[in-house]
Amino acid sequence: MQVSRSLMKNGKRHPLEKENNMRKVVTGLFISLDGVTESPDKWQFDHFDEDMMSSMAAHIAAEDAILLGRVTYEEWVGYWPTATDEPYASHINNTPKYVVSSTLEKVEWNNSTLIRENLAEEIRRLKARPGMNIGVAGSPTLVRSLIKEDLLDELTLMIHPVIVGKGKRLFDDGADLKRLKLVDSKITRTGVAILTYDPGKKA
Repeated sequence: MQVSRSLMKNGKRHPLEKENNMRKVVTGLFISLDGVTESPDKWQFDHFDEDMMSSMAAHIAAEDAILLGRVTYEEWVGYWPTATDEPYASHINNTPKYVVSSTLEKVEWNNSTLIRENLAEEIRRLKARPGMNIGVAGSPTLVRSLIKEDLLDELTLMIHPVIVGKGKRLFDDGADLKRLKLVDSKITRTGVAILTYDPGKKA
């Protein structure tokens, strides 16, 4: 979520920029100290400061396609199409969206396409097209699957100094060991650690 349109900062290349300029699949998640990603609106609101707003703005500016999981799609489709929370309302409504679900029969949100199977193939097809980043909005279950299948290029965790105590977590017990590379970090004025990782690939 730290990538800007130019991918340059102070004359230096962003650490995750690809030499072949292929589009990247990226995500940024609000997460608590105990790993909870569910319902961040209930526990992260008092930490949303100017630093985080700047980070979110950079994320929006760097993507022109969005991936959504089924749960996030069903939660968001009832709110965002008529929302006036700018700048995200215009962004999420006008940007092409790809909803990943094996159970949905159709999607009705403007600019939405349903992906029911062959996720890896569909993502490879999207990445091969000209364009900017492909962002994963919310959708921690989808993020977990993308990491497992080596389909995610950049993972940003906005770690809040909060212990939620209950709720769905990003990673379940029993997942395979996976080592990530930290490529960017910053601390906001309210104490949120914004950490960006390269998930790497399987050996």
